[in-house]
Amino acid sequence: MILPLKKSILPELSQVLPGRNTEMTVANKHFVTGAPIKPPFDSHLEQACFGMGCFWGVERKFWQQEGVVSTAVGYSAGITPNPTYEEVCTGLTAHNEVVRVIYDPSIISYADLLAVFWTAHNPTQGMSQGNDVGTQYRSGIYTFNENQYEAAMASQQHYQAQLDLAGCHKITTEIKPLDVFYYAEEYHQQYLAKEPMGYCGLKGLGVTY
Repeated sequence: MILPLKKSILPELSQVLPGRNTEMTVANKHFVTGAPIKPPFDSHLEQACFGMGCFWGVERKFWQQEGVVSTAVGYSAGITPNPTYEEVCTGLTAHNEVVRVIYDPSIISYADLLAVFWTAHNPTQGMSQGNDVGTQYRSGIYTFNENQYEAAMASQQHYQAQLDLAGCHKITTEIKPLDVFYYAEEYHQQYLAKEPMGYCGLKGLGVTY
C-alpha cells in the first residue's frame, strides 16, 4: 500500500482508497451504558458528532457527561466507503476519527456538548492533536441539521474570542454537515472502558468556554 508523502495533507481524489460496500460489524450495545449504539434511537433523543483527535479518549469524555445515553466511534468527513482503521491511518481515505453522541436534550443541550468539545481538546492544531499527526486527527464538528450548524459556528466565534484573550492561535476546526458515519471496528468501541489503561492523548488548552 502506498503511503502519502505528507499525512497532514488531505489526499487528491485520485489517491483515495476504494474501500468496500460491506459495513463494519459491531455489537449494538454500549459497553458502559448498555444502550444501543446503532439507530433507530428513541424519538426524544438527539445526535451530535465530533472529531477531536484519537477517538478513544474523545468517546470516554462524552459518555461521562450526564445526559449522554450512548456513543460510538467511527470515521466521517472523508471519501472511502466503509474504511478500516488501517486504511484511515494511511491518510488516503480523507476520513476523520469521530465520535457520534446520542443525548437527551432535556438533560444536556447541544450548547453544553459544544462547550465540552471546545475545552477538551486543542482546536488550533490543524491536522494533528497533541503528538498525533495526520488528517484523521483534525478538529471537526459535523452537524445533523441547520440549527446545529448555526450553533456550532456561533460557538466557534465565541471561543475564538476567549482564545484571543488568552493569546492562543486561531481555530482550525472544520464545521460542516455530517454526510455519512462509518462505524469503527468493534474493538475500538468504548475502548477505554475495556482497556482502562489504554492511550489517551486528549488535552485542552486550559481556556474556559
